[in-house]
Amino acid sequence: MPPSTESEPAPDSDPARFVTAFFESLTAATVGGTPPEDVMERHFTPDIVQISDGIRLDHDRLLAHLRPVRRNVTAYRFEVHEALAQGTHIAARLTVHARTRQGGATTTDVHLFADFTDDGRMRRAHQLTRAVSR
Repeated sequence: MPPSTESEPAPDSDPARFVTAFFESLTAATVGGTPPEDVMERHFTPDIVQISDGIRLDHDRLLAHLRPVRRNVTAYRFEVHEALAQGTHIAARLTVHARTRQGGATTTDVHLFADFTDDGRMRRAHQLTRAVSR
């Protein structure tokens, strides 16, 4: 289910919880065997555009990105340090902790600016990431 169902907050009521719920739902569906097309439909609008570290990812490129995530990620945790919202617009700073089949543990800091629909799907996003060695 999209993150903003009745059990989850609207983006502007509890932004940190919303961001955590969105990424946990997205990742759980991806690594849990949900078909990638269904994951995309539940979490992104058809016209999604995400700029990640200067690289433009549209719907098809994000769909292609889900396949290696599905094969490689074995564990994950999202730590939202701060998040602000104005309506469906969210700014958040978070850390992604993941374990992969071949690469072991990874930690990535993410600075995210995103716009979501009322039903919790991401419409567009800009994010900067930084690999962290801890």
